[in-house]
Amino acid sequence: MTERKYRIAIVGTGGIAASHARAVGALPDRAELVAAVDVDLDRAKEFAAQWNIPATYSSLTDLLAAEQIDLVHLCTPPSSHVPLAAECLAADVDVYMEKPPTLSLDEFDALVAAEEKSAAQVACVFQHRFGSGAVRLRELLADGVLGRPLVALCNTVWYRDDAYFAVPWRGTFDVEGGGPTMGHGIHQYDLLLSILGPWEKVTALAARQARPTQTEDVSMALVTFENGAVASVVNSLVSARQTSQLRFDCENATVELEHLYGYKNPDWTITPAPGHEEVAAAWSTDLPDVASGHTAQLAAILDAKAAGAPTPVTLAEARNTLELAAAIYASAFTDKPIRRGELAHGTPYAQRMGGPGAPWS
Repeated sequence: MTERKYRIAIVGTGGIAASHARAVGALPDRAELVAAVDVDLDRAKEFAAQWNIPATYSSLTDLLAAEQIDLVHLCTPPSSHVPLAAECLAADVDVYMEKPPTLSLDEFDALVAAEEKSAAQVACVFQHRFGSGAVRLRELLADGVLGRPLVALCNTVWYRDDAYFAVPWRGTFDVEGGGPTMGHGIHQYDLLLSILGPWEKVTALAARQARPTQTEDVSMALVTFENGAVASVVNSLVSARQTSQLRFDCENATVELEHLYGYKNPDWTITPAPGHEEVAAAWSTDLPDVASGHTAQLAAILDAKAAGAPTPVTLAEARNTLELAAAIYASAFTDKPIRRGELAHGTPYAQRMGGPGAPWS
């Protein structure tokens, strides 16, 4: 049986929406863009003209009343994610939601409750999990080829100037959810977590080094994992030479990735430990050529829809990542280690990523 073509709408036509439109356009036999939604209808119409989208609406409510939609790509600012996703779930329409999924753990748990009442599912945008290098790394760890993971490094060291923070919703805990810990490095350490699994404890610091922001512009964390691995995580917006780096030192090899906003196979390197030269062949033999990005994750979402399977990345998986973000802030601002599960519902850092506020606020 031929898979039907899924009808997709993009809600929010700001900068990131173009990545979603490209992803749908890259899968023309499987998906079609049928509508664009923005509170600024003129902007929606401009976006629709650019991407050959037939219909535009000024609200999600109008879209859901007028169209049969299989999947909503939610590309609005973070503070609107929960109410808009909940409206889709109430209509039993699946959601592919940009990061950060919510502004707090308590908000996230409200979204989980809404999903439990719906026939639809929410997938969070953590697209770096889906490139072929990350898939192969998880396979080799699961098969024992690399041995135990021991040490990992995760650096998102980017540069944003003062003008970047002039956008009203940026640089605040209440509207953006945080600084680079929440809005930038989350992609890299989500990939880290997809490789190493549940984290156990984090000790962190955060600082406002140079930028006109209420949030941090740098954070650093030491993380321990249930499997015994340890990792360092650095998130920065004051680094002139921008790069995104991950390194996994395992018993039998070191696997490294360096890229900026998305990776391909050549961005990965593998260095076998002495006596384990066969690992290099295990890495490279028949390695597919799939770049990380929205297209790779959207293809996986459509695969899951066609199979009636849980959508990637599930809310349960995404919560592990969001909880680490909250724990980094809690540890940095209280000067104490934080264990997974410690930030209970209703406590300050579950209610708000920045808790009572940054020390400099």
